[in-house]
Amino acid sequence: MTPTELLRAHHLRVTPTRISVLEALEATPHADADTILRAVRGRLGSVSVQAVYDVLHALTEVDILRRIEPAGHPARYERRVEDNHHHVVCRTCGAVEDVDCAVGHAPCLTPSSAHGFEIDLAEVTYWGTCPRCRVGPALANPDRVTR
Repeated sequence: MTPTELLRAHHLRVTPTRISVLEALEATPHADADTILRAVRGRLGSVSVQAVYDVLHALTEVDILRRIEPAGHPARYERRVEDNHHHVVCRTCGAVEDVDCAVGHAPCLTPSSAHGFEIDLAEVTYWGTCPRCRVGPALANPDRVTR
């Protein structure tokens, strides 16, 4: 769906800021609010910080966007909301990538006890070091030889 079609399908007004936020997240999944703000300003010129935060909140409320909050990192937003996927986060640079559910049906995990809750979502965050950061130290210090 185009951003316009998506907004209309959720009975939301189609505005340049909303369209620009959706386009920014299409181009840069898992972006934080500052990255989205810069992208929107690049498309539209002058847009307030509050306007972008308001759009992010509104689109998250109607499940057009998903907000993820890796510990120790700013909140990130993504357009992939149609499934129950997970994320891998680099401890060094904070890069975030999607990880599809490995086994089972949504919510992908079955707790040992649901304590009476009806579970509809499981959030798993895998932590590690991304490929770029793993090779970064060796590139930064060419005198160091690793074998």
